Amino acid sequence: MFKLGLIINPVAGLGGSVALKGSDDMALHALALGAEPKANARAQTALKVLQPYKEDITVFTVNDQMGEQSALALGFHVELSYQTQSGEQTQAHDTEQAVAALLTQQVDIIVFAGGDGTARNIAKAVESFSLKNGSQQVPVLGIPAGCKIHSGVYAITPTAAGRVVEMMVTKQLVTLTEGDVMDIDESLFRQGVVKAKRFGEMQIPSELRYVQAIKSGGKESDELVLQDIAEAIIDNMREHDDTLFIIGSGSTTAFLMAELGLENTLLGVDLVQDEALIANDVNESQLWQQLMKAKQAQQVVHLVITLIGGQGHIFGRGNQQLSPRIIRYIIAQHGGKENISIIATKTKLTELENRPLISDTGDDALDQLLSGFMPIITGYKDQVLYPVSSPQ
Repeated sequence: MFKLGLIINPVAGLGGSVALKGSDDMALHALALGAEPKANARAQTALKVLQPYKEDITVFTVNDQMGEQSALALGFHVELSYQTQSGEQTQAHDTEQAVAALLTQQVDIIVFAGGDGTARNIAKAVESFSLKNGSQQVPVLGIPAGCKIHSGVYAITPTAAGRVVEMMVTKQLVTLTEGDVMDIDESLFRQGVVKAKRFGEMQIPSELRYVQAIKSGGKESDELVLQDIAEAIIDNMREHDDTLFIIGSGSTTAFLMAELGLENTLLGVDLVQDEALIANDVNESQLWQQLMKAKQAQQVVHLVITLIGGQGHIFGRGNQQLSPRIIRYIIAQHGGKENISIIATKTKLTELENRPLISDTGDDALDQLLSGFMPIITGYKDQVLYPVSSPQ
């Protein structure tokens, strides 16, 4: 019988769609702004991969939304290893105590759904247990569910996490390696400053198809190439001055905004029309309202995004404001992906080492629709075709 340890941080990622840039100490505020919890849904996406083997798996987990509900909903046999206080919002200490309880059960792997803050809690508890008991560390794997995923202990998508565990359940050879646990200062993050720090490491199953690299930080260094890319987008704006441009997050899009002389939200979404700033740092609801205004005015909407360096995600990481309904609206204007521009330097693409770009919107059908080769603007009148893959 395979012993699967499962921990879900039910408030992970709450701040993403409402533009809070994180959920640490912001869960209640995010809920008040209309954010919807998604961590359990992402955990279930991973667990669905394991359903064919559920007779061979026991899920050791935590009560209610920290694992029990999702595992039972998919028909797994569940053993509760830790109980939270009924009716109270779960805290970091619940995660840490749950880890200790799972390790006491000698689980084969701990799979957790959360963000970098959750990874820090898991790493702290794993190290403490190992030192206290003189035991080897148990493998750990993250299901990406947070706003920010800088750590190298996460699968690239929830489905990928399920695939890695599937390999273990079916007794395939899985290499173990050390993955760095990284986190950033969210208060600085909300001001557009990325200050990442290493908080330790955990043993993870290393399947390079499925486990992400640590996020590359900092601005692009090749200024001339970035100027060429910016000029290509600016030319498009001048040819379509009645178009509403949605500018996604990232250092490459930040350079574009700097070339326009406009205030930019490095880690948020801005709106531009006729080379003028319409709105800064909009959340999903505000963005949808703008799209409805554009629809009423029969105005075209164009999305400009970049990819996460070292990982390749174009949707689902750091830009949850671009929800499935937003992306679908943009695609539906012309029945295709023509109104989505992806910008990146060739250096940034080369660093992916032939791995595809990833669309992980949480909507399987939409991710499939976005899959295939898409043009990437890599300079002025310079594009390359590059594959986009769905989590499936």
